[in-house]
Amino acid sequence: MPAPSPHTSFAGWLGAHALPLTHLDPDASLDDLEPLRDIIGGARVVAIGENSHFITGFALLRRRILRFLVERCGFTVLAFEYGLSEGFALDAWAQGEGADEDLSAHLATAIPVGVDEPLRWIRRHNATATAPVRFAGIDIPAAGGSLLPALAPVADYLRQIDPETLPAIQTAMRIAESFAGASAASAAPAWTRLAATDQDTLTAILLRLLIRFRAVEILYVSRGDRPSYDIALRRLEAACHADYGFRAMADLFAGSGLTADTSARDVFMAESVQWHLRRSGPGTRIVLAAHNAHIQKTPVSFDGHLTGLPMGQHLHNVLGDDYFALGLTSITGHTADMRPDENARFGFTIDNTTLQPPEPESIEAAFADAGLGLSIADLRQAPHEIPGPDRIRIQSAYLHTPILDAFDAILSAPTSTVADDVER
Repeated sequence: MPAPSPHTSFAGWLGAHALPLTHLDPDASLDDLEPLRDIIGGARVVAIGENSHFITGFALLRRRILRFLVERCGFTVLAFEYGLSEGFALDAWAQGEGADEDLSAHLATAIPVGVDEPLRWIRRHNATATAPVRFAGIDIPAAGGSLLPALAPVADYLRQIDPETLPAIQTAMRIAESFAGASAASAAPAWTRLAATDQDTLTAILLRLLIRFRAVEILYVSRGDRPSYDIALRRLEAACHADYGFRAMADLFAGSGLTADTSARDVFMAESVQWHLRRSGPGTRIVLAAHNAHIQKTPVSFDGHLTGLPMGQHLHNVLGDDYFALGLTSITGHTADMRPDENARFGFTIDNTTLQPPEPESIEAAFADAGLGLSIADLRQAPHEIPGPDRIRIQSAYLHTPILDAFDAILSAPTSTVADDVER
């Protein structure tokens, strides 16, 4: 437990204890990151967040930290807020399969959340590394935009292992195709326009297939092999969680949602991280990249209503101190607000929004009041007798949560800019 503090404000403590960082450049010297080694300790999963997708500085910082954790701390897996099913092809590419230009084809329909450059670095690293780095998707298919990236390979598996079930999964795929989009922002409204019989038929088929997978596991494995079964089952679970998410979101916007019912996606991501840990063997350490709202260890609430239990809360509950949450935020600059727009490619339009001065009691205000530039603070060392911040930026708004409980550390940048290559 930290010793009693001589400081009378959190900003005062922060100014005395935050550690300055020197570079944004992912290829620069890593020496300024050396204090991070002691901060994360022996954690097996180190999550690196961001308060908004599509921010240039956060992407650069993540790449630097990934490189540090791989080269100096022995991490061997990058898990990303990216479809679990789609991630297997990206991992194969990162291990050296195919041509360099093939990556663009793999990512052609994906939301540009910054996965491409880390993958390119991993491929270059693996070309000479004695311990290759793997890539692991953890999310539901197409970020909730389509069930097809998960169901199509499950259908291929069943065609070989259990052809009797093909009519059922083909029916599910036909329904899924009728409302498929590039993200949940485009698919969820289309799902609400389905006939109730189609909605219910899809859910019933997925649930029946899931139970059958588990009930005849011995038969499936005897007809194929254990790894293929495990992957097919996880893909089917991804489709089930995504389908549940459509219902949960529809109920939420209709005003009839159950408490925290949108947690299905986050618990799937948390279970996927654990699934990859088990498959990767003892000693594996994972770098986990996802939004701050997914990696935080406290519940997500808006306007006083509990809306979700995030991935980080599930992982902390299971892994304890083996899970470390590093939130990324910024004091000034611009952010990428995502405004719903069914006519846009991904179901939303990105607004380049100017950030207002940090709100009082926010972690950003504390960094600003302390006069800090690019820096990182180990929040676990913060004195308990001084009240900590109670909110953090989420795009241009704020998510209210006790920051000292939500994150183990915060890395703050003095300013942020929206990436030039995102669709506006």
